Amino acid sequence: MHYDADILIIGGGLVGTALAAALAPSGHSVLLLEGRTPQTETPSAQWDNRVYAISRASEKLLRGIGAWQRLDIDRIQPVSQMQITGDDGRSALKFDALDAGIDALTTILESGNLQAALWQTALAAPNVSVLAPAEPVAFAHDADGVTVSLADGRVLRARLAVGADGANSWLRRSAGIDSSARAYEQWGVVANFETERPHYGVARQWFFDDGILAWLPLAGKRMSIVWSCFEARKDEFLALPQAELDAKVAAAGGRALGELHCITPAAAFPLRLTHVRELVRDGVALVGDAAHTVHPLAGQGVNLGFGDVAELAKLLAATDVSLLGDRLNLRRYELARREAIYLMQGACDGLQKLFNNRNPILKTLRNAGLGLTDSLPWIKQQLIRHAMDA
Repeated sequence: MHYDADILIIGGGLVGTALAAALAPSGHSVLLLEGRTPQTETPSAQWDNRVYAISRASEKLLRGIGAWQRLDIDRIQPVSQMQITGDDGRSALKFDALDAGIDALTTILESGNLQAALWQTALAAPNVSVLAPAEPVAFAHDADGVTVSLADGRVLRARLAVGADGANSWLRRSAGIDSSARAYEQWGVVANFETERPHYGVARQWFFDDGILAWLPLAGKRMSIVWSCFEARKDEFLALPQAELDAKVAAAGGRALGELHCITPAAAFPLRLTHVRELVRDGVALVGDAAHTVHPLAGQGVNLGFGDVAELAKLLAATDVSLLGDRLNLRRYELARREAIYLMQGACDGLQKLFNNRNPILKTLRNAGLGLTDSLPWIKQQLIRHAMDA
């Protein structure tokens, strides 16, 4: 039987390229399919308005595969403190890296910076090949492996296909894996700003009764926002002239960083929760958003995906090539990831429901909870360490 690769990864986003790079020491041949031409250069002028808070566990993975060392260090911002304010304007919760005896709570990276570093790492691996642009159109599985047909007529054979192709995963649908999605009827509005005052590495988050606003520090006197809001407010934000958007975002954050100046146009993406019934089948495994999505209020979506990468790469590296597509073997990956996925989905979904609720009793309870947690140093340290190691 001829195989074009032992492992076929569909999707060259952050998680897919990280998995390809993580499989470099495995000895298995890897073919990575991506719909767009890889961008291996970090954008030098424009700041990417899609940013991620990278946990310590994710940083460990990225260092281990050699991607962290390729990042543009001038565009990396460690977070020294996190300040959370409740919707009564008084209740607050503060996490401080120094109090926990660590250097940083998390690190803020632009998507483009990280993606370029991951592409460079994957392309440097001798056992990794890339086919891009490529569009898969048909999938089949048999006793010997999987077959993926492309729009240009090419047919590829592999022992295992990994879906890293996002929340609307083509492979997940083609393999017949059930999923259920619930729209939050909210949007994440993102934009970057120059700030009048230095942020000193402090991240800020405000809970309002109609949404959640996060200010994430970027390198220099810059910051990125994620404003989770309902559709009407999303449309309002996107239609605002720049000066009015500057003023609205500054006022919503109590002008904590003085005047703001938008340096990237505002954009928006829909928010939803996705549960996937199975992460694996014979010849198929799912990672990243293809396997789960969460509300962005905790900034843990990409970290969940990198957790998938670490677990699946470890399993596949220890698996004989003839068993790469074996469902019983792949179930070990699924079982190892289920708890972390359910815990994060449950926590983010619960917080979203708790804070996007106008019930006055719930408002009192949630704000009291912030203040109580802030007064319990041991609990705060446990929360910090759980988030860092997620």
